[in-house]
Amino acid sequence: MTVLVFVDPEFPAGRPADPSQPQLSVLDQGVTRGDGVFETLLYTGGAVRKLDAHLARLESSAAMCELPVPSAQAWRSAVGTAVAAYDAARSAAGATEAPGMRHEATVKLVATRGPEGATHGTAWVTVSPAPELGQRQRETGLSVITLDRGYDSEAGDRAPWLLMGAKTLSYGVNMAALRHARKQGADDVIFVSSDGHVLEGATSTVLLAHREGPLKRLVTPTLQTGILPGTTQGAIFAAAQSAGWELGYGPLETQDLFEADAVWLVSSVRLLAPINSIDGVGIPRDRELHAELARMVDGIR
Repeated sequence: MTVLVFVDPEFPAGRPADPSQPQLSVLDQGVTRGDGVFETLLYTGGAVRKLDAHLARLESSAAMCELPVPSAQAWRSAVGTAVAAYDAARSAAGATEAPGMRHEATVKLVATRGPEGATHGTAWVTVSPAPELGQRQRETGLSVITLDRGYDSEAGDRAPWLLMGAKTLSYGVNMAALRHARKQGADDVIFVSSDGHVLEGATSTVLLAHREGPLKRLVTPTLQTGILPGTTQGAIFAAAQSAGWELGYGPLETQDLFEADAVWLVSSVRLLAPINSIDGVGIPRDRELHAELARMVDGIR
């Protein structure tokens, strides 16, 4: 069950379309060159979570790519049309939630440069059921391996054309890394720079925590290494700071992961997934810290 709505200036509320029928030109540069940006959001409980943060990051990614994109209001209207149509379709189909699991859907915003020579790009919203694997991994946790990203932590400053920190459609390397991890018997990866700095997951942000008596500290890699700023990480940090946690922003090395009291991969759809092992070495899993952070994540809107 997938709903598709194009962001179209001639349709203020968005233009619904049939996702099972051809809709996109084979000449679109989003297809031929990966020239575009995207965001993936979680829709659950009747709300699209962190829409403001995702729209802001989409605008930032587009600016880095010098890519014109629709206005925030145009995206909002199309998202509203899409989730309303999705809810109506589920209701008409008599859909129910699986036992012990709340229904979750992914809302994806995509903007491309359009066909070569076109006067404007292509933009659309889809809504579809979220993979149940993400919900399970919140409970079971993850095994990950570290992989060399192939550049040092200062490459982004030297080469801004690499678009580090932009969420572009060019995810071939990320998907190849996940396939490699699964061939090694792992669930996911943590990228490390060639000079030893912890970066990010293939589709997630790294968080680690330390507990020293009553003091709790939450740390994430520094953005100066060229990683994507995580919307979920940002929301968790805001909630943790309000709860009295200390916050830190790297730089981190691999050894810091093993010395933490708990480590997570966080993302907008999978949310908070604890790491059980890194490179085959077990990682502590402080269940009290995890439960407290999980409550914070549940409160994010």
